[in-house]
Order: sequence, then structure tokens, then C-alpha cells
Amino acid sequence: MRHVVIDTNCLLQMISRHNPYYRAWSAFDNGQYYICVSNDIINEYREIIAKLTNALVADNVIATIIRSPYCLRYDPHFHFGLITQDPDENKFVDCAIIANADYVVSEDSHFNEFKDIPFPQVNVLKINEFMADIDSKETEITS
Repeated sequence: MRHVVIDTNCLLQMISRHNPYYRAWSAFDNGQYYICVSNDIINEYREIIAKLTNALVADNVIATIIRSPYCLRYDPHFHFGLITQDPDENKFVDCAIIANADYVVSEDSHFNEFKDIPFPQVNVLKINEFMADIDSKETEITS
């Protein structure tokens, strides 16, 4: 099963029932992949979701993630500092590296820096690519 780090911009799209990317949230809930998180990532999720909705919604989303058997928590002690244009995004990269994640899901253009970094290998998918990957795995399971 895939291990995935999800940037906040994509998580926000996934948790809305009215968004076509909600299928990715359902796939997590159904155990089709693991979400890899750190305390820094959880804190950012909570902060941004609460800012855009309210604290109750944020707490419910966070509780759903951290109580799920498909959530893997990591505590990066080494910070690679690979994203130079927006260092705050490094929390996702550091988690992906120590989790040996299959990829990071992000729409953030700062992750394009990884095209020029041969090591450590960090694969980045846009949310549409992530959806295609989920759909292809679902097809394999039902075939």
C-alpha cells in the first residue's frame, strides 16, 4: 500500500464533500493508502482548516486523520532544507524522506525544485495525478 504525504492545499480540496477530489479522502478512509504526517504537518492542517472554516471542523478532520489506522506519524529530527524558496514547505519533504513515502501530493510550485535534486529522491504528484493513481489501484483490486 502507498505511503503518501499530503500538502495542506490538497488536503483542503479532499475534505470537501462538494469537491471532485473528495474521492481521495474516501480512499484514505477505506484504507487504500497511508497518510504520513508529523506534528508540524498536523499543526499546519489544524491552523489552516480552522482559519478557512472553524475550530470544530479542523478538530474533526485532525481527529479523523490521527485516529485512523491508515495514518502513520513521524517525528523528523533532521531537517534537510531542500526547498529554498518557501522553507515552510520543508516539513512535508522531511516527513516524506523519513517515512520513505512513495510521493508528496501538492499543487505548490515550490516542489518543482525536486526535478533538479537527484538525492534524496522525493516524488511529487499533482492532485490529478494522485487521483489517477488511486483510480488505477482501484481498477487493479476489482479486476
